Amino acid sequence: MEQTLNKSKISVREISKKIAKDMIVKNHYSHKWTSCRYALGIFYETDNQHQFFDEKDEKLAGVAIYGYPVGRSAPKSISPELKEEEVLELTRLFIFDDYGKNTESVVLSKTFNWLKENASDIKVLVSYSDPEQGHLGIIYQATNWIYQGNRFRLMPNFGVKLTEDGKWIHSRTVFAKYGSHNLEHLKKKIGHTFWRAEEPEKHRYLYLLCGRKDKKKIMNTLIHKPKPYPKDAEQYYPEIQTIKVESKGGFYE
Repeated sequence: MEQTLNKSKISVREISKKIAKDMIVKNHYSHKWTSCRYALGIFYETDNQHQFFDEKDEKLAGVAIYGYPVGRSAPKSISPELKEEEVLELTRLFIFDDYGKNTESVVLSKTFNWLKENASDIKVLVSYSDPEQGHLGIIYQATNWIYQGNRFRLMPNFGVKLTEDGKWIHSRTVFAKYGSHNLEHLKKKIGHTFWRAEEPEKHRYLYLLCGRKDKKKIMNTLIHKPKPYPKDAEQYYPEIQTIKVESKGGFYE
């Protein structure tokens, strides 16, 4: 049963990466571990008190993972004013469902405070939401992150499936297996009708942790200017193309 959230009962502190990894792999929709600089446990104080000790009884309600962005160019893709060590990415966030409404927003705010106190060199947080999972980044919108859009690739990436009701093969796997994303090359390599769709790019959000002076400098030098928050998930669904491959006697089906 969903309970009414008591903000004062939520606290955040660093936990071991082993405990954090176990929770993410078991419970996060990706079921995958990721880059981690800080593993922050999300604790909720229960109404139970220890019988013999004057201590609070807490439950580990979730975990937030902050890591350095993959690729040295990531900070410079935000602003030329930023150094690698000044940017962290919120790579995973998981909270059990039974802690009431707005829990994620409260938790994020508390992780911001923890980072300001314990990682004061960090100026900017970046995070992504995945349209393929139906995510628009509502939690980032609720906590006033800056939205930068979802067009950061130089070239589109296409996933393929080899039968109409088959599973999609990620673009990275396609390249590893067939050696190219070029359509004519894929036709020759696959040799029969297949389906492809452009993989939607993830929405990118920024949150500025730094002081007013640095905020102004970064805002004035953003490579990608702020955009209105996305609202319609369906507009990011890819169009599926049927690619017919011609044989000597016609087309393969």
